[in-house]
Amino acid sequence: MQEKKIGLKEAISIGIGGMVGGGIFAVLGLAVSLAKGGTPVAFLLAGVLALLTSYSYVKLSRSYPDRGGTVKFINQGFGKTIFSGAVNNLLWISYIIMLSLYASAFGSYAPNLWAITQSKTVDFHIYASAIIILATAINYYSIAVVGRIESYAVVIKLIILLGFIGIGAYGLIGNPNVSQLAIAQWETPIQLFAGGMVIFVAYEGFELIANAAPDIVNPEKNISRAYYYSVLFVIALYIVIAIVTVGSLPFSQIASAQDYVLAEAAKPMLGQIGFSIITVAALISTFSAINASLYGGSRVNFEIAQDDELPHHFLAQFWNQPIGLMITAVSTLILVNVLNLESISTAGSIGFLLIFGIVNYVGFKLSGQIRGNKIIPLAGAFLCLAALLILIHQQYSSNLAGVLVSLGIIGLCFLVEWLYKRSESSAS
Repeated sequence: MQEKKIGLKEAISIGIGGMVGGGIFAVLGLAVSLAKGGTPVAFLLAGVLALLTSYSYVKLSRSYPDRGGTVKFINQGFGKTIFSGAVNNLLWISYIIMLSLYASAFGSYAPNLWAITQSKTVDFHIYASAIIILATAINYYSIAVVGRIESYAVVIKLIILLGFIGIGAYGLIGNPNVSQLAIAQWETPIQLFAGGMVIFVAYEGFELIANAAPDIVNPEKNISRAYYYSVLFVIALYIVIAIVTVGSLPFSQIASAQDYVLAEAAKPMLGQIGFSIITVAALISTFSAINASLYGGSRVNFEIAQDDELPHHFLAQFWNQPIGLMITAVSTLILVNVLNLESISTAGSIGFLLIFGIVNYVGFKLSGQIRGNKIIPLAGAFLCLAALLILIHQQYSSNLAGVLVSLGIIGLCFLVEWLYKRSESSAS
């Protein structure tokens, strides 16, 4: 039996590292464009939903510690059915969408340091594609290197972000843009909620703690602490980053620098040096997130195939790694070069809201077995569903492509699983 070796600090780092990956760098500008002065509230609303969902993850991780994490919980709640298989396939696709989001952020920030051509659009596609190819090569070269990169990156990006908050908060004194945070500058409550749900992807990484649950020391205490401490820390971090950003720059400037707004927000305090430092932090964060998510996505794909919810061809090895790694990388390359940032973020949020709603329902359904409260997971499932419907309704008018892509992906997951189960039953 493998010796348990993940302490509380390491477990919290997994949660924080999963959330503060490329998400905040990618979606901050998008959040401001949707919520305006109420952006901190939008991050709070998304964070509350993440915190509610983490309760179900705590109870399920304690009762069913498994490296399959979310895949295991869904199978535990529904058995190995067409429904559970389709939802697990959606989880894998959602990893690919998150990878596209991180690559999109990398492609948006990198040209500000090193322009390759005269066109930022061309540079975006070059950088976004190159970073996926590089991360894929590293994953094939050594999984140990992936782990080392992630552990260093978590420390570097947190130091830089906390520095940004410290200096930025001081820079708000006397800044006329602070008035943008007034309630009069907030969008409507529904728009605030919809804005929070579009950027919900910035919180999804806490579920990675579930995959580490079998190795966590003193799981009865440390699993719950790891989830709650990491989510609460990230909620506070995001809210303060949102306050500093909205209070530092006029909305027009935030809109023009939407894809790299965090770097732009460092300019009023630190000038071009601040812009460059935050850009470097964004590149490190998104690169490490791509590295870790490629590894995680390929493992999810492998677990699903092991559970007989995907063809066993996905258990094959390619260059000593699961074939899912190459499929995940190629799919990410296609997605990041076809969809825009808002469509990618919408698709990711719709996918994870649906998955987390289902995990909350499993927490409610199995509350007796996992010694859990029924009301909290039921509230989490209801709020995830409500958030999903509000997000689809709001984005339907402003971002129809993102909604159609999301619904198409969900439909495809169910169709593929139904066809696979049907072919399996006819073969037997």
